[in-house]
Amino acid sequence: MHNVDDRQRRDVVAATAYAPFPLTSDPGAWSLTRSVVATSSGPVVVHARPGDRPVLLLHGVAGSWTTWTPLLRAAHGFGDRGLVLVDLPGWGSSPAPAIPLDVDDAARVLTEVLDALGVTTVDVVGHSMGAFIALHLGVVAPERVRSIGIVSGTTLAAVHAARHPLRGLLSLPAFALLRAGLAVTRGAAVSMLRGLARVGLLRLLAAPVFTHVRALDRSVLDAFVDEFRPLGFLGAASAAASYDTDRWRTIRCPVTAVAGRDDVFARVDDLAALIRVLPHVRTVLLDDCGHFAHVEHPQAVVDALAGPGGVSGTAAASRTPQAGAAPARTS
Repeated sequence: MHNVDDRQRRDVVAATAYAPFPLTSDPGAWSLTRSVVATSSGPVVVHARPGDRPVLLLHGVAGSWTTWTPLLRAAHGFGDRGLVLVDLPGWGSSPAPAIPLDVDDAARVLTEVLDALGVTTVDVVGHSMGAFIALHLGVVAPERVRSIGIVSGTTLAAVHAARHPLRGLLSLPAFALLRAGLAVTRGAAVSMLRGLARVGLLRLLAAPVFTHVRALDRSVLDAFVDEFRPLGFLGAASAAASYDTDRWRTIRCPVTAVAGRDDVFARVDDLAALIRVLPHVRTVLLDDCGHFAHVEHPQAVVDALAGPGGVSGTAAASRTPQAGAAPARTS
């Protein structure tokens, strides 16, 4: 059973099939149009669809706009709402900027993208690093943000581990060890990852990140390799280490935080800690779920975002049975 951890309001999110949908790179499935937006940090690839009450989706470290396609499938494309999916600079198909981005740069890029699209306000949903950026967007551009959805966010525990690497080995060992390893291998890590994939060890490597790695469609694992950016991870970790999370106390829009119980890049007690920091937050803990909640349990995430204070307009989709949804699978 998935649990909602919220002192103001309680709800129950039903358990759902594990990783029922593959990833796809076909934007036509949701009437998305690809464009390249010039920003102060270089060109940014955007997939967007016009419509009322647009939703902005921000990927994480091993992701791009395609990482959200299982969630789009579960949410039936959010109906006729507008959609904005951004490949952040240096990720997906967007070229790396001349200077590595910090969170202020990322927020500025997003406002420039929204301005270029003629979008004034959004419900923003971010995964992992994207969740961190979503929260910062709520700090520096509150007039642009109606609500925030945090999906498997790297938040307070990750900041602590980035700031105190030795303590991080105890509090968040997977994050600390990955950061230390990438600091040594850096760009060579991508070749190593692809080499492991060629000899059939990719599922073993990805196992800590996903609860049931053998149940994943090959498209998820391929994207995990293709989208991982070691230097981007190191830059994000450095930015987190110097970030003042007390700034999140100024966020006044509703926030929904969804986390997996098995997440190795976050701690379960992050949810309780967020309640103490964010003025208007609703937290949802997903059992049987690792670091990619929107891939592992997309329907549960849609249900959570449709809850009180969440991304409005998803409730109808979350109550609609999925045609051809796969049964629950175990590793």
